[in-house]
Amino acid sequence: MPTEKIALVFAGGGSLGAVQVGTLHALVEGGVTFDLVVGASVGAINGAYFAARPNAQGVSELADFWRDLRKTDVFPFSLVDTVMGILHGRGHLLGTWALRHLVHRSLPVELIEETELPLHIVTIILLNDVEELLSSGHAEQALLACAPIPLVFPFVQIGGKFLVDGGVASNTPIASAVVLGATRVIVVPTGFGCASTSPPKGLVALALHTLNLMSMRQVVRDIKLYSPRAAIHVVPPLCPLDTSVFDFNRAGKLAQRAYESTELWIKEDGLFSFGVPHRLQEHTHHFG
Repeated sequence: MPTEKIALVFAGGGSLGAVQVGTLHALVEGGVTFDLVVGASVGAINGAYFAARPNAQGVSELADFWRDLRKTDVFPFSLVDTVMGILHGRGHLLGTWALRHLVHRSLPVELIEETELPLHIVTIILLNDVEELLSSGHAEQALLACAPIPLVFPFVQIGGKFLVDGGVASNTPIASAVVLGATRVIVVPTGFGCASTSPPKGLVALALHTLNLMSMRQVVRDIKLYSPRAAIHVVPPLCPLDTSVFDFNRAGKLAQRAYESTELWIKEDGLFSFGVPHRLQEHTHHFG
């Protein structure tokens, strides 16, 4: 009888990555274990931290990290820097110094292969849109390579390849988990602002919102596509949700809601359920 191999897959989703902290809390508390971790975009940062410390203490430290996080820690806007970048044809709006500092202080390991659980970080090769899976090497550099949203951050060069945010083509890398031999996949999406009443303000906020909507469509597509090859269980994201992927002020509340929601999902045998959760399908909310 073949041995079961369980993968934990983290989606991208900007500030909604805080949702994954609450989900992790409930999964660890429920005694759920994993054999490997795969992540894209912000999900790779959460995944790297969890892979390094896959226990209650590690999740608690990750929660502290998210509670202290502010928008300027990720997107340090400077009008002068942005204008100069445009005038000089830089090709991106923001530098990576703040993101580099953030990743550096959040990582408990130096090398990917030092994590307790095998870690795989999804990026995309800029020149041909081919997925590049980083499973060894410098962890900080790999996370910087999976985070640069095109036009917002510069690409990162590793081994002669120009890499950008894996979320561009595989924001919830179910396919990568299956290729790596997973027979069971637990997916942790971030969700989307299904209850938002107005569009995001600003170029970057709008770009992140659009990318997130595309990524949730990818989740639905990949669940259906890879279900014949592996048992896929999707933790339902928060709903209704009116938080922007650009709003870093609600991390604590999002994590708490996600913990309660995931705890209920586990009690209702969600770990043995299949299919696409309603919260990931197209829907609207009418209030008032």
